[in-house]
Amino acid sequence: MTILDKIVAFKKKEVAKIKAEIPVKKLVESPNFKNTPLSLKKSLTDSFSTGIIAEFKRQSPSKGVINDKATILEVTKGYLDANVAAQSILTDTSFFGGTMADLMEARTLNQQKPILRKDFVVDGFQIVEAKAIGADAILLIATCLTAQELKNYGQLATDLGLEVLYEVHTQKDLEKISDLDNKIIGINNRNLKTFEVDLEHSIALANQIPSSAVKVSESGISDPRIITGLKEYGFQGFLIGENFMKTENPGQACQEFISQIR
Repeated sequence: MTILDKIVAFKKKEVAKIKAEIPVKKLVESPNFKNTPLSLKKSLTDSFSTGIIAEFKRQSPSKGVINDKATILEVTKGYLDANVAAQSILTDTSFFGGTMADLMEARTLNQQKPILRKDFVVDGFQIVEAKAIGADAILLIATCLTAQELKNYGQLATDLGLEVLYEVHTQKDLEKISDLDNKIIGINNRNLKTFEVDLEHSIALANQIPSSAVKVSESGISDPRIITGLKEYGFQGFLIGENFMKTENPGQACQEFISQIR
């Protein structure tokens, strides 16, 4: 059983428990549910965009604790000051040390940039939940889902006004997504089964994605020069977490990184 298999199996049990306790009606009635979501796609494709989706991540299954000192409000303020294109927040507790409260807290401070809820979606309930906690976009990981689930969950998100970052790692993942046109496609350079990183992955799969789609490279981006190289292959978004979070001041690290891209 891979780490990913364990996470997905655990997540299914966790969501079933939450669903039994919280009715969807309660989520729909939450104040954030009335918000008009900000567009991740627009933020990434804007001509002045840095393209950086900066992530708040306390820990990971492969690295253990990355940063358990920095607070969500400090990091959010730092990322906003650095003029990131968007913010990504891990809400998985058991494996990544994140919480839904992190996203809600960030939303109180961040009214101007889209927030991606980063989690392992295995049930439509989590998409309604994402809107209720103030997210603008969700992540759908193709490796964990069937083609039908990707289609259904993608449609549900759209119906709620949320955007979707479809994450792929292989050609097979890409083939599961119906109609790539105009979608946001994230290529994860980290193999979710072994957790090894290979940047050539983004480049190899990039050619299979139509130019109408917004291409995002995820994981293993540690040098501003990598972004310059990826832009040549049509990438407009760059999801970076660990590189900033492993420092004492993630916001400042992000600012310094962005200043070197230009």
